[in-house]
Amino acid sequence: MNLHLLGIKFAGEAAGAANAADAAGQTGGSYTILIIYAVIIAAFYFILIRPQSKKKKQEEAMRNNLEIGDEITTIGGIMGKVVSIKDDESNSIVIETSSNRTHIRIKRWAISSIDTVKELPAKTTEKSEKKSFFSRKKKDDTEK
Repeated sequence: MNLHLLGIKFAGEAAGAANAADAAGQTGGSYTILIIYAVIIAAFYFILIRPQSKKKKQEEAMRNNLEIGDEITTIGGIMGKVVSIKDDESNSIVIETSSNRTHIRIKRWAISSIDTVKELPAKTTEKSEKKSFFSRKKKDDTEK
């Protein structure tokens, strides 16, 4: 009978030691879970939220840089040439859609794309110097 009691006592002590080890491991595990959640949230931010906000800013800049004479396409697929821009509280533009001068007034947010290709000012060409990989000037072969 004493052996049986001793066996239970040893088994109980072993179970208590295992529970203590689990409790110590759970605190480390909770930090791991928090780190995993932080990584998932950061991934969602960089994959979904940030590109969407950058695209929204680019579209807003495109709509604000609209000029008279630009050819545009609306979100409904209507193509036309900008005739006038109203910057009052209506924030609308008037486009001419065909050769018979049909005018349509639309909101600025309804512009999908600007189809006019604008030429950038030509850059002044400076004398290009030969440079090596580490941005040091190379000596010409004639100077040897």
